[in-house]
Amino acid sequence: MQGGCTARQTADAFPDTWLSRHLGQVGTASVKVLRTDELPVAEEAHPTTEALLVLNGRLELEPAGRTMSLTAHDLCLVAANTPHPVLPDSAGTLLIVDGDDEHDEGRAAAPQLAGRTED
Repeated sequence: MQGGCTARQTADAFPDTWLSRHLGQVGTASVKVLRTDELPVAEEAHPTTEALLVLNGRLELEPAGRTMSLTAHDLCLVAANTPHPVLPDSAGTLLIVDGDDEHDEGRAAAPQLAGRTED
């Protein structure tokens, strides 16, 4: 989806949770939106760094064994190849930016909480 969009409205229109929708590209990075529910998601890892911005609700995440509680406007950077299950009670809307494989090689696998964004 190119041009103007409201990520939360796009996610709210999905019939199911845990299915992301591609909104566009920024350089080589993919920008997606995802609506979650309170059910946990098994541990997964991706070949690229992920930026997870909580638009509303809550995300209980456990990257590399470190529990993180994120709420609206919190941003978490999950390094490439870092296992990260989603814990129960993680209902809300996420904006996800997937990194570029070429630039992720050799990065440390420690999760980072980037803090709150400005409204």
